[in-house]
Amino acid sequence: MAKEKQVMVVGVDDSEFSMYALEWTLDHLLTPSANPNFKLLLCYAKPPVSASVGFVGPGAAEVLPIVDADLKRTAAKITDKAKEICKNKSVNDVATEVVEGDPRNVLCEAVEKHHASVLVVGSHGYGAIKRAVLGSVSDYCAHHAHCSVMIVKKPKGK
Repeated sequence: MAKEKQVMVVGVDDSEFSMYALEWTLDHLLTPSANPNFKLLLCYAKPPVSASVGFVGPGAAEVLPIVDADLKRTAAKITDKAKEICKNKSVNDVATEVVEGDPRNVLCEAVEKHHASVLVVGSHGYGAIKRAVLGSVSDYCAHHAHCSVMIVKKPKGK
Protein backbone atom coordinates (compact mmCIF):
# COMPACT_ATOMS: atom_id res chain seq x y z
CA MET A 1 0.00 0.00 0.00
CA ALA A 2 1.53 3.28 -1.11
CA LYS A 3 1.59 6.04 1.45
CA GLU A 4 0.08 9.36 0.37
CA LYS A 5 2.62 12.10 -0.25
CA GLN A 6 2.71 15.15 1.96
CA VAL A 7 2.07 18.51 0.33
CA MET A 8 4.63 21.30 0.22
CA VAL A 9 3.30 24.72 -0.78
CA VAL A 10 5.78 27.17 -2.30
CA GLY A 11 4.67 30.77 -2.69
CA VAL A 12 5.72 32.23 -6.03
CA ASP A 13 5.53 35.73 -7.42
CA ASP A 14 7.44 37.84 -9.92
CA SER A 15 10.31 38.56 -7.53
CA GLU A 16 13.80 37.13 -7.71
CA PHE A 17 13.37 36.20 -4.03
CA SER A 18 10.51 33.78 -4.59
CA MET A 19 12.22 32.14 -7.57
CA TYR A 20 15.40 31.77 -5.50
CA ALA A 21 13.34 30.15 -2.71
CA LEU A 22 11.83 27.73 -5.25
CA GLU A 23 15.23 26.81 -6.67
CA TRP A 24 16.69 26.40 -3.17
CA THR A 25 13.80 24.13 -2.23
CA LEU A 26 14.23 22.02 -5.34
CA ASP A 27 17.98 21.71 -4.77
CA HIS A 28 17.85 20.95 -1.05
CA LEU A 29 14.49 19.40 -0.22
CA LEU A 30 13.08 17.82 -3.36
CA THR A 31 15.99 16.08 -4.98
CA PRO A 32 14.69 13.82 -7.70
CA SER A 33 14.53 10.24 -6.54
CA ALA A 34 12.49 7.16 -7.22
CA ASN A 35 10.01 8.16 -4.50
CA PRO A 36 10.05 11.82 -3.44
CA ASN A 37 8.29 12.54 -0.14
CA PHE A 38 6.37 15.63 -1.21
CA LYS A 39 3.87 16.73 -3.80
CA LEU A 40 4.75 20.30 -4.71
CA LEU A 41 2.10 23.01 -5.00
CA LEU A 42 3.19 26.32 -6.50
CA CYS A 43 0.82 29.01 -5.27
CA TYR A 44 0.50 32.50 -6.78
CA ALA A 45 -1.67 35.25 -5.30
CA LYS A 46 -3.13 37.26 -8.15
CA PRO A 47 -3.87 40.86 -7.19
CA PRO A 48 -7.54 41.79 -7.47
CA VAL A 49 -8.45 44.08 -10.34
CA SER A 50 -9.69 46.67 -7.87
CA ALA A 51 -6.20 46.93 -6.36
CA SER A 52 -4.70 47.58 -9.78
CA VAL A 53 -7.20 50.18 -10.97
CA GLY A 54 -7.31 53.24 -8.77
CA PHE A 55 -10.35 54.87 -10.24
CA VAL A 56 -14.04 54.30 -10.75
CA GLY A 57 -16.44 56.20 -12.88
CA PRO A 58 -16.92 56.71 -16.59
CA GLY A 59 -14.71 54.38 -18.55
CA ALA A 60 -14.00 52.01 -15.67
CA ALA A 61 -16.22 49.28 -17.11
CA GLU A 62 -14.11 49.19 -20.27
CA VAL A 63 -10.79 49.20 -18.41
CA LEU A 64 -11.49 46.49 -15.82
CA PRO A 65 -11.66 43.53 -18.26
CA ILE A 66 -8.40 44.66 -19.90
CA VAL A 67 -6.63 44.90 -16.55
CA ASP A 68 -8.04 41.53 -15.46
CA ALA A 69 -6.80 39.88 -18.66
CA ASP A 70 -3.35 41.40 -18.09
CA LEU A 71 -3.27 40.11 -14.50
CA LYS A 72 -4.22 36.62 -15.73
CA ARG A 73 -1.43 36.72 -18.34
CA THR A 74 1.04 37.76 -15.64
CA ALA A 75 -0.11 34.91 -13.39
CA ALA A 76 0.28 32.40 -16.23
CA LYS A 77 3.76 33.74 -17.06
CA ILE A 78 4.91 33.44 -13.43
CA THR A 79 3.50 29.95 -12.87
CA ASP A 80 4.89 28.77 -16.23
CA LYS A 81 8.34 30.07 -15.27
CA ALA A 82 8.12 28.29 -11.91
CA LYS A 83 7.00 25.03 -13.54
CA GLU A 84 9.89 25.30 -16.01
CA ILE A 85 12.34 25.66 -13.11
CA CYS A 86 10.86 22.49 -11.58
CA LYS A 87 11.07 20.62 -14.88
CA ASN A 88 14.72 21.65 -15.33
CA LYS A 89 15.47 20.21 -11.87
CA SER A 90 13.64 16.95 -12.77
CA VAL A 91 10.82 17.55 -10.31
CA ASN A 92 7.63 16.58 -12.08
CA ASP A 93 5.04 16.05 -9.34
CA VAL A 94 4.02 19.72 -9.43
CA ALA A 95 0.65 21.46 -9.34
CA THR A 96 -0.08 25.16 -9.58
CA GLU A 97 -2.80 27.27 -8.07
CA VAL A 98 -3.62 30.90 -8.82
CA VAL A 99 -5.92 32.54 -6.29
CA GLU A 100 -7.01 36.15 -6.21
CA GLY A 101 -6.22 37.97 -3.00
CA ASP A 102 -3.60 39.13 -0.54
CA PRO A 103 -0.58 36.78 -0.64
CA ARG A 104 -0.56 36.37 3.14
CA ASN A 105 -4.11 35.06 3.20
CA VAL A 106 -3.83 33.11 -0.05
CA LEU A 107 -0.80 31.14 1.17
CA CYS A 108 -2.26 30.38 4.60
CA GLU A 109 -5.54 29.29 3.00
CA ALA A 110 -3.67 27.05 0.52
CA VAL A 111 -1.94 25.37 3.47
CA GLU A 112 -5.32 24.67 5.06
CA LYS A 113 -7.05 23.59 1.85
CA HIS A 114 -4.34 21.13 0.83
CA HIS A 115 -3.37 20.01 4.35
CA ALA A 116 0.22 21.03 3.63
CA SER A 117 3.05 19.96 5.91
CA VAL A 118 5.42 22.72 4.82
CA LEU A 119 5.08 26.23 3.41
CA VAL A 120 8.11 27.76 1.69
CA VAL A 121 8.35 31.51 1.07
CA GLY A 122 11.14 33.79 -0.03
CA SER A 123 12.31 36.75 2.01
CA HIS A 124 12.91 40.20 0.58
CA GLY A 125 15.20 40.96 3.51
CA TYR A 126 13.37 44.10 4.60
CA GLY A 127 14.50 45.80 7.77
CA ALA A 128 12.14 46.43 10.68
CA ILE A 129 10.84 49.77 9.39
CA LYS A 130 10.10 48.62 5.83
CA ARG A 131 8.56 45.41 7.18
CA ALA A 132 6.29 47.45 9.49
CA VAL A 133 5.21 49.80 6.69
CA LEU A 134 4.92 47.33 3.80
CA GLY A 135 4.02 44.22 5.77
CA SER A 136 5.87 40.97 5.47
CA VAL A 137 4.29 37.95 3.83
CA SER A 138 6.89 35.63 5.35
CA ASP A 139 6.43 37.06 8.84
CA TYR A 140 2.65 36.79 8.62
CA CYS A 141 2.83 33.20 7.35
CA ALA A 142 5.31 32.22 10.05
CA HIS A 143 2.78 33.32 12.66
CA HIS A 144 -0.48 32.21 11.03
CA ALA A 145 0.11 29.16 8.81
CA HIS A 146 -0.86 25.86 10.42
CA CYS A 147 2.26 24.03 9.31
CA SER A 148 6.02 24.41 9.36
CA VAL A 149 7.15 27.51 7.49
CA MET A 150 10.53 27.80 5.80
CA ILE A 151 11.68 31.31 4.96
CA VAL A 152 14.44 31.18 2.36
CA LYS A 153 16.74 34.20 2.21
CA LYS A 154 18.76 34.98 -0.88
CA PRO A 155 22.41 35.59 0.01
CA LYS A 156 23.51 39.19 -0.41
CA GLY A 157 25.86 39.88 -3.29
CA LYS A 158 29.46 40.60 -2.40
